[in-house]
Amino acid sequence: MKIDNIHFVDSVFSLSRLPEGELPEIAFAGRSNVGKSSLINCLVRRKNLVKVSARPGKTQSLNFYLVDETLHLVDLPGYGYAKVDKGLQEKWRLLISSYLETRPNLRCVVVIIDLRHALKDLDRMLIGWLQSVAVPYLPVYTKMDKLSRNEQQRQARALDAGLGITAADRLLFSAKTGEGREELLARLDTYLLP
Repeated sequence: MKIDNIHFVDSVFSLSRLPEGELPEIAFAGRSNVGKSSLINCLVRRKNLVKVSARPGKTQSLNFYLVDETLHLVDLPGYGYAKVDKGLQEKWRLLISSYLETRPNLRCVVVIIDLRHALKDLDRMLIGWLQSVAVPYLPVYTKMDKLSRNEQQRQARALDAGLGITAADRLLFSAKTGEGREELLARLDTYLLP
């Protein structure tokens, strides 16, 4: 995948406002403050396309970005942030699950997981749910620059075991150094093939 031109399209708060047309979509999901915005910015080589916030729960809608008039990247609200009102959490959950289950344009969900920590139940549940509804997904373990190579491998093996996947099923990524960017672009290409 090559990205020459990208711009923000819309913040969607209900399924009735989803962009029309048949452009393929790649969604990005992850726990609040896992580095989702930083990963997308690194991927598209723009510092501030997606706003990075130290405050978890900042993304509250499905944010659509148009890539070269041929593809949408979709930034989903982070999940698992307890300080957000329960009613709002439920609204997000319904919006996200409905979008993921029913959107025919969706080609892949990039599930972003912090490499530094043990697998969280919500990450395991999301991947299990994506498997059950047959939505393609790609786990990406972020913040690899925060660990030594040995720690990266040890943590990645533990996450793989918890998710029941192999090293070939996921990739490691650093938004800070850009390591893993080219591999992620190449992997995403495979989901866009007709």
